[in-house]
Amino acid sequence: MSHNIWFCTANQADVLAFLGSNGNLSDDQQYRLAEMRSSAQAYQDELDRQDIDWGLLVPDALDHLIAGHTDSDAEYAGSAYHAAFQIIIDQNASDPGHLGTYSKPATFFSYVDEVMQGLGVPADLLPYGFFYPTRLPAGFPYVPHSVDVYPAVGYMPLAQTKPAADAYRAVLDQLDPSTRYDIQELIDMLENEHENWVYGTEKLDWYKQDTLFFALT
Repeated sequence: MSHNIWFCTANQADVLAFLGSNGNLSDDQQYRLAEMRSSAQAYQDELDRQDIDWGLLVPDALDHLIAGHTDSDAEYAGSAYHAAFQIIIDQNASDPGHLGTYSKPATFFSYVDEVMQGLGVPADLLPYGFFYPTRLPAGFPYVPHSVDVYPAVGYMPLAQTKPAADAYRAVLDQLDPSTRYDIQELIDMLENEHENWVYGTEKLDWYKQDTLFFALT
């Protein structure tokens, strides 16, 4: 089975505003919440079509996050919570894009991490940790991991996109040739997101994005 890595940029505060809100939202946020509920139902309909049962419906997982808890004891509840959490992110994000398709992204980036670390890339800039973080950013509630890893939510502060891209580019020629194309794609994406972040921060009064979120499906 192939897995995709998608990305988008958002402001953490916008996402956090929905978590534990219990519906105490502005008119614009109420509109976004309605869109989230529609997306959650569409996601669940697709799971039902494939006869996939996580023990927790995605719309219910969304309601749990809005209520501020993730206490379902269903075995695969983590998958439903991650799917719902990504829906919240998507409704508060912009500039979505597709990074790549991998047969085993966790295995690929774990290997890349090992090689890059041996070449001197700092541990806090290694790619695996951004795609598969051990925890969400400070202030976010605990979201159980998906039992089968996917779906998963990763993140990287936009302030780290340039340092990470520079570190990867510095060792690119020393990587196994079979991995260089994918890492070059990652570098290009990070550099582009850095440029957009710098431009938005300096030139656009309304711009407030601070985080690059990843969706692994």
